[in-house]
Amino acid sequence: MTLNSLNSPSTLRKSKNLADYLPFLRWLAQYRREDLVGDLMAGLIVAIMLVPQGMAYALLAGLPPEVGLYASIVPLLIYGLLGTSRTLAVGPVAIVSLLVATGVSGLAEPGSAQYLQLALTLALLVGLIQFGMGLIRLGFLVNFLSHPVLAGFTSAAAIVIGFSQLKHLLGISMPRTEAFHELVLYAAMHLAETHLTTLIIGLVSVAILFYFKQGLAPQLQRLGLQESLVIPLAKAGPLIVVVIGTLLVWGLGLNESAGIKIVGEVPAGLPPLTLPGFDFSIWQALLPTALVIGFVGYMESISVAKSLASKRRQKVEANQELVALGMANFGAAFTGGYPVTGGFSRSVVNFAAGANTGLASMVTAILIGLTVIFLTPLFYFLPQAVLAAIIIVAVTGLIDVATFKHVWHYNKADAVSMLVTFVAVLVVGIETGILVGVASTVLLYIWRTSRPHYALVGRLGESETYRNILRHEVKTCPHVVTIRVDESLYFANTKFLEDTILKLVAERPEVKHLVLVGIAVNFIDASALETLEALIHELRDAGVEFHLADIKGPVMDRLKAVGFVDYVGPNHIHLSTHEAMQALRCS
Repeated sequence: MTLNSLNSPSTLRKSKNLADYLPFLRWLAQYRREDLVGDLMAGLIVAIMLVPQGMAYALLAGLPPEVGLYASIVPLLIYGLLGTSRTLAVGPVAIVSLLVATGVSGLAEPGSAQYLQLALTLALLVGLIQFGMGLIRLGFLVNFLSHPVLAGFTSAAAIVIGFSQLKHLLGISMPRTEAFHELVLYAAMHLAETHLTTLIIGLVSVAILFYFKQGLAPQLQRLGLQESLVIPLAKAGPLIVVVIGTLLVWGLGLNESAGIKIVGEVPAGLPPLTLPGFDFSIWQALLPTALVIGFVGYMESISVAKSLASKRRQKVEANQELVALGMANFGAAFTGGYPVTGGFSRSVVNFAAGANTGLASMVTAILIGLTVIFLTPLFYFLPQAVLAAIIIVAVTGLIDVATFKHVWHYNKADAVSMLVTFVAVLVVGIETGILVGVASTVLLYIWRTSRPHYALVGRLGESETYRNILRHEVKTCPHVVTIRVDESLYFANTKFLEDTILKLVAERPEVKHLVLVGIAVNFIDASALETLEALIHELRDAGVEFHLADIKGPVMDRLKAVGFVDYVGPNHIHLSTHEAMQALRCS
């Protein structure tokens, strides 16, 4: 079938519903020859980044380096077919690798066969969680991870990741611990044991990587180099330090003469077919980690996917993204990998390098596949200090001070939740820390909405508009109190509303009517309904009639269904505030 026939209206009509489940049908049907160059170039550049990063992140996760490469083949092929983002680069990432190490190291010795088996099982669980959420359209659940909480988590996790690499950078042995302060204290107490040659290799690698990351691109642009050349050259830093470090150790025999720790033998060949564990007790032990990875990984993916899609006026479907990521993790579980998600930096590079469709992801996967077949012997002399440098430089961009400053100036409650999450991750650990962050967000929301903003309103001039009497010059009526509540009514704020209204009435003996304006009320729960009924009874005892105005349709439907409208009285329900004022002879 030719591209023209795929693009025909009849073909598009037939594949419309199927394309919702297999998004590659949509971009394949519209594929243009000019898209191919961008996809090939982007696939190549991301592969260049992903080879050293995949190996480094696997070591961070406590796994052999080849596992990072295995996790960069089949998952990428699957996401390229099923993902709705045309530029998201899926694969191993630093945060997920740290979570894998945190969740699995307590159950098995890092690097052991059991540890790898648990990592495979974890990938399966993450896939089940994400796929299941996407299938039953539960993508909204990730909204419990607010942006400040996620920013606080990633910033703290980046610091933990950076310090976890000190053992490779300094060339000293350090115990595995989830307590950040223990890691810092141990490193400080054993600085004298630093292996000088290892430190030099690591620091030079860090310097080169920072130069490529921040300084090279502007220099190349000033020299007049084309953007298409600037991007691949500026992003080749990890590959350059890998090549230099490997040649240096191999040429001088530093692994033997100076005791430099190297990666060693990396098995050649395509990923083996693997079978994760199905022991229910193991699933229970890994479930908390799987939930955190599932949520955090999805949040990281969907945020960058939506951001990049908006720049091209493309659409990303949240629930299908969950399905795609879930299937990608299934692929990792059965082909020797570990949990994957969309990476921020690689996705941005993928976008900037000209990726147009999911084919770019498939090109990356094919190139990684060729690497593990033919090039793995070249990594034998690769110093572990170089991989540590790659990780450290990669996570520095995750420390987000700017967001904290911005949030602090805008909403200090959100800034507090971000700070609480940040401190909790450092003090009590990765998984518990993010749970503390989520709990703090929920508690802050309940606290904020338990004392909702309200305003006494009056008529603005001769218009039908009613505004806050404290902000505008308005006309009011002595025998009517008109109060607008700017929050939905639920169990946490009904007592505050009741006390506020009774106090207002008590302070104004002349008041005969109270109008509750519900233009900002999206729902009223059972507790709030009961409170309103009690409030109406108390107001009537005080000789004050209760009225409702500007109630939204769905809310009114529920009030009618339970007989509340009859209890209030149909003549006490008004379509608008102005209509209520007219009925009460206040306009």
